Amino acid sequence: MQRNPSATLVLNHPSLDHSGGGQASTQSSTRPAHLLESADLLRGSKTVAILHNGSLYRLQATKLGKLILTK
Repeated sequence: MQRNPSATLVLNHPSLDHSGGGQASTQSSTRPAHLLESADLLRGSKTVAILHNGSLYRLQATKLGKLILTK
């Protein structure tokens, strides 16, 4: 998998902060989340099923290139 030059910016986005404060982490020692390409998840399909904590979710790519996750 090729590294995305903007991956650091994406991984530091406030929406990925799980502390509940809604702010990006300022700690440099924090390990970034694992980065996956959507193409690796979808594998040429428009939809993939994800089993999480016993619940089935659907990840779908739209015609405009957006991703939708539904339960």
